Amino acid sequence: MKPAVLAVVGGGPRAAMLLERLSASLPEYAPAHLDIHLIEPHVPGSGRIWRRDQSPLLALNSRAADVTMFTDSSVQCEGPSADGPSLLEWSMDVSGPGTFLADDGELRLALDAAPELAAEARGLTAESFPTRRLQSLYLEWFFRCTVARLERQGVAVAVHRDTAVRVEPAPAGSRSALVRLATGRHVAADAVVLALGHADAEPLPSSSALADFARRHGATYVPPDYTTDADLSGIAPGADVIVSGLGLAFVDLAVLLFEGRGGRFAADPSAGPEEGALTYVPSGLEPRLFAGSRRGVPYRSKARGPLRGEEPEPLRFLTEQAVAPLLARRGEIDFVGDLWPLIARDIEYGYYRELFTGYPDRVLASWAEFSARFEAAARGERSRTELDALIGSAVPVAADRLDLDRLDRPLDGLSGSPDEVHRAVVRHVQDDLRLRDSGEHTETLGLFLGILRAYMELGRLVPLERLSPASREVVCGWWHGFFSFVDSGPPPRRLRELLALERAGFVRFLGPGLRVEGDDASGLFRATAAAGSLTASASVFVEARLPGPAVAGSANPLLRALAADGLAREDAAGRLRTGDDARVLGDAFAWLFAVGAGTTGWGAGAFARPRSNAAPFRDTDALARRLLAQLTPEPSARLESAVALVHGLAG
Repeated sequence: MKPAVLAVVGGGPRAAMLLERLSASLPEYAPAHLDIHLIEPHVPGSGRIWRRDQSPLLALNSRAADVTMFTDSSVQCEGPSADGPSLLEWSMDVSGPGTFLADDGELRLALDAAPELAAEARGLTAESFPTRRLQSLYLEWFFRCTVARLERQGVAVAVHRDTAVRVEPAPAGSRSALVRLATGRHVAADAVVLALGHADAEPLPSSSALADFARRHGATYVPPDYTTDADLSGIAPGADVIVSGLGLAFVDLAVLLFEGRGGRFAADPSAGPEEGALTYVPSGLEPRLFAGSRRGVPYRSKARGPLRGEEPEPLRFLTEQAVAPLLARRGEIDFVGDLWPLIARDIEYGYYRELFTGYPDRVLASWAEFSARFEAAARGERSRTELDALIGSAVPVAADRLDLDRLDRPLDGLSGSPDEVHRAVVRHVQDDLRLRDSGEHTETLGLFLGILRAYMELGRLVPLERLSPASREVVCGWWHGFFSFVDSGPPPRRLRELLALERAGFVRFLGPGLRVEGDDASGLFRATAAAGSLTASASVFVEARLPGPAVAGSANPLLRALAADGLAREDAAGRLRTGDDARVLGDAFAWLFAVGAGTTGWGAGAFARPRSNAAPFRDTDALARRLLAQLTPEPSARLESAVALVHGLAG
């Protein structure tokens, strides 16, 4: 039998996860008769974003204990689980028994060539935020282990260190598709999976206008980009720099422009009551940043654990029983009207469970009493009014009451002079660190876990295609942004570093509602924010954010070709449209699939927390089994086909 051929375009973590899930379910589809071609210009496993050749100063925004590539037994999927080490457990073995080193010569060579990574692995703890370079070793090790297992199962895996530039139907009588490569070669395949991860985009008209302004006036404009790939050479020492964006890209920018230029941070016991305060020792090569964003504040820091109170319960409101009537009715589901009330109640429930069971001295009722009344009120017709009254009577200190609107937009209504706005942002960062990193307010960890579980569960319960188009935009826009702002922020130390840079005079916050434009009269970029007051002018402007998704306007030639050939469509926000089965929607055929960032699918993550039933694992398992069923039918299906054939001949 001629082997079926699967082409996987992209070789980052999501592609490696797919290969592992194929390997896990393969025995059910034996004989395999499968060849896999993986196309990735960078090192497979880590890919572009997690590659090793980036600054050693850049770190994950996840703790070592919270990163795994293994679909463990918590994952609710049809394929078999595959328990394996988290990044922390892997590092402990690498720096201890060395089992993985004995089994993987490439890993040993990599650590021998980078002793600083070996030292990092030895010092890693559950609370450590590892460097991206150490993460790259873990991802590449996982990929090699997966390929070795596939090959033991009789699957040939060919890696092409090349770039795919076009996917097209194959000539009749051959395979289904041809994947054309930049070198002129091609791969013929029966199915193609695009696992491209974050792709660059061609400049939007607004970016092109800013770049043109910079050229005309001898200014510097740095467009949206992955910070490690951005050209920061035009930012001279002492330059004033306007920065739009206060998310993770901004954090990386600050790392590269200050510590990356020779500055350093040291403990600062004279900084006042702030625990763990730092002072900044400059190198003399620093610029000065004027930073703002839509919200006006940096992403909230990661919350320190463990929980003080009782372990979290399963979600009580966003459940199959609650969603079933929504799915059963005709018509589209509205996120704001139908789903957000369920999500919000579960977020609140997780927060108050930790507050009541971990800090009984801060509340006026037992958890048993409060939770029963909370659930009754949440299901009533006047739920918000009744909940507010219940919370107000049981939680005496207003600061202990969860306000989701204020959580999302902490500076709404802010006004005042630029100095007052700046000080308000500084106070917000200080308060955030006090709440999330002191260990004395673990209700914020209950909040974190409630949002995380709702984020993961929503994709399992509700097909994205059942949402109205407006709701899909809310999910991929506001809901994802809210999750990222609250749950996917930087390590606490990064915010302490920002405060140290602020005290040293190198960072000034502009507040919310930032707008930046070129001023031809002065030849400078001009920033306005916080009720419209002019707050900064500078010759350098950096958009500290990732490029938006795009298909027709992508910088990736493959995506552009798919759009031009009519094989794919994009949604209003530029994301590649995929169905709930991960098939690409367009004039493509049954052989083209896409997963991960830049698609309209739910589970866009590349890896996740162990034992969390995370959506990327569930979705990838389902796709792997779908591919195996399409490429190598299950034995039972072959048997039924054979029986039908025999009956037909007998007839």
